[in-house]
Amino acid sequence: MTGQIELAEEIPDEAPDGKAAPPAPRLLTLAKAGEEEGDFALPQSLPVVLLAGIFVILCLTALYFLRELAIPIVLAFILSTLLQPAMRLLDRMPTPRVLNALLLVLLLCGLVAAVMIPLSGPATGWFAQAPKAMAKLENWADLLKAPMQQLARVTQNVDKLTDNAATPVIPVTVKGEGLGSMLFTGTRSLVVGWFTTMLLLFFLLVSGNLFLRKLIEIVPTYSNKKQVVEISREIERNLSQYLVTISLMNLLVGTLTGIAAYFCGLADPLLWGTVAFVFNFVPIIGPLCCSAILFLAGLLTFDSAMTALIPAGIYLAIHLIEADSVTPMLLAKRFTLNPVLVIISIVFWYWMWGVMGAFLAVPMLASFKLICDRVETLAPLGHFISGDMRD
Repeated sequence: MTGQIELAEEIPDEAPDGKAAPPAPRLLTLAKAGEEEGDFALPQSLPVVLLAGIFVILCLTALYFLRELAIPIVLAFILSTLLQPAMRLLDRMPTPRVLNALLLVLLLCGLVAAVMIPLSGPATGWFAQAPKAMAKLENWADLLKAPMQQLARVTQNVDKLTDNAATPVIPVTVKGEGLGSMLFTGTRSLVVGWFTTMLLLFFLLVSGNLFLRKLIEIVPTYSNKKQVVEISREIERNLSQYLVTISLMNLLVGTLTGIAAYFCGLADPLLWGTVAFVFNFVPIIGPLCCSAILFLAGLLTFDSAMTALIPAGIYLAIHLIEADSVTPMLLAKRFTLNPVLVIISIVFWYWMWGVMGAFLAVPMLASFKLICDRVETLAPLGHFISGDMRD
C-alpha cells in the first residue's frame, strides 16, 4: 500500500563511476506517493522541541510519583468511554441521569464481584501449590544442576580464601514486612483504588459532555472548536469500538480456554477461563504469562511434562487464531498500532505503574495516536505510531 516505508535494499551514495547513484525505483515510488499525500509539518524550532521534551519528562515524573492517584483517574476515563454507548441508551428513558449512572456503576461492581468472589478460593488454593510446581521444574532441570553445583563450590572456596578469622562476625537480622501485612496493605490499596475509580466514574457519567463543553468555550477560534469536537468524538467512537471488540473477543478466548481446561482434566476451569480473559487484554506479554500459568497448573495436575503442556498449547492455539485472524478482521484498519511500540509501551507503563500500567498501556497509546492524527504538528508522530496498513 502507498506510503509504507520499506528498507528492503541499500542505496549507495555514489555509483561505481563516482557519480551520484539514482534512487531505487521502489523508494522513488514511495517518495512520489508521499508528495501526493502531502508532507508532514515537522517541527523546525530546536528550542520548542527541547521545551516540549522537558515538559514530557516532567509530566512522566509527576505520573510516576502520583501513580496511586493517576491510575484510578485514567481507568475511570477509559471506563467512562467504554460505557458511553450504554449511557446514551439509558438517557432515552425517562429516568434521571443520576440514576442511570448509578445503575451502570452498580452493574459493573456487581459483575466484578460475581466473578472475583467465587474464584478467590480456588485461586488461593492453586497459589499455595505453586512451590510444588517449581520443585517439579527443578527436578527436570538436571542438565543445569552440575554447572550450578560447580559454581557453588567455587564460590565457597573464594569465601574461604577471603575469610578473616580475626574479624568477629556480627549477625545482622533484617526484619521486613510480613506476608500478612503485605497482603493487608495490597488489599487495602486495591480497595481504595477501586472505590476512587468507581466514584470518579459515576461523576463522569453524570456530567456527560461537561468537560468537552468547557473546553470548547475556552478554545478561541471556530476552526479549533470544531477540531476539538472531532478529536473528542473520534477518540470516544474508536476507543469504545476497540474496547468492546477486544472485550468480546477476550470473552470468547476465555470461554474456549475454560472448556479446553475442563476436557483436559484441569480443576476449576472457570478460573482458567477468567485468567485467559484477563491476561488477553495485554498484547503478546499477557498470553505468554497465561501460557506459563497454565503450564504450571498442568505440572500440578499431570505427571508427564508433555501432558502438562497440552492446556497451555491449546490456549496458545486459540489465542493465535483470535489475534491473527478474527480480531484484525473485526477491527479492520481503523485501529492499527506499531507492534514494537506496543511492546515498548507495555514495558514502560508496567515500570511506571505496575500491572495496571500494562493493562492501560494500549488504550492510552491508541488515544494518543488519535490525537496526533488530528493535530497537524503531531501528525508525523501519529504516522510513526500507526501499524502496517498494507493489504
